[in-house]
Amino acid sequence: MPDPRARDVVLGYAGMNALVADLIVPCDASMYVMSVMETSRELIRHSYYRYEFATVAVTHSLVALEHVLAWRLTVHEPVQDLIGRAADAGLIPAGLAAELDRGRALRDKLTQDTVTSAALGLVSAITMVQAVFDAVSLLLHPPAAASVTAVETNGTQPEDRLPRLWEEHRRAPYPDSFRGIAILWACIANLDKAVPLISSEYYACYFARLRTMARLAAARHIPTAT
Repeated sequence: MPDPRARDVVLGYAGMNALVADLIVPCDASMYVMSVMETSRELIRHSYYRYEFATVAVTHSLVALEHVLAWRLTVHEPVQDLIGRAADAGLIPAGLAAELDRGRALRDKLTQDTVTSAALGLVSAITMVQAVFDAVSLLLHPPAAASVTAVETNGTQPEDRLPRLWEEHRRAPYPDSFRGIAILWACIANLDKAVPLISSEYYACYFARLRTMARLAAARHIPTAT
C-alpha cells in the first residue's frame, strides 16, 4: 500500500503551489530582480517543509523591492525612506506602502535579534510577499501622472535621466541565456514577417538593412531542421 504520509506531503505541496499561484514575477524586470523574486516565491512554496522559510521569503523579497525603488526614484536611501518617497509620489497606494513597511520593520527586528525566523505565519508571509510583488509591478509600470510626479520628487527631469539610463544599458552585460545563434535566427524570422508590412520606404529600408546584416552574421550557422 502507498505510504499515507507520502500522500499527505504531495497534497500539502500541491496546496502550496496554489497559494503561490498569484506571485507572478514581472517578465520585464531585470534578471537580478527576477531572480530575487523567484527565490522569494520558492521559499514560500517550500515553507511547507521548513516553517521558517516563510519569514525568510519576506526579508529576501525586500531586496528586490529596494533595488526597484532606487531605480525608479533614481536615489539611494534606506528602504523605509524609499517606500515613503514612492507613496508620496503616488507610485504606490498608501495601504500598500504600509504593508511594505511592515515587512521592512520585520527585517529590522531580525537584524536586531528581537524576533526569530519563525516570527511569521504562512498567511502573513504570503500577504507581505504579495505586497512586494504588487509594488514591483506598479513601479515597473507606473501610471503616466505618477511617473511625472516621481520625476519631480528629486528634481530629475526625463532628459536628465536618459544619458544615465543609456550608460547603464551600455555597460550591462548581455544576459547569458539569450546568447546564441538561435536567437539571431528568430529575430531574422520576425523581420521577414515585419518588413513587408512597413509602408514607409525609409523605415522599410532601415529594417531591411538590419535583416541583411543579421543574415550575413548568421550565414555560417544554418539552424537544424525541426
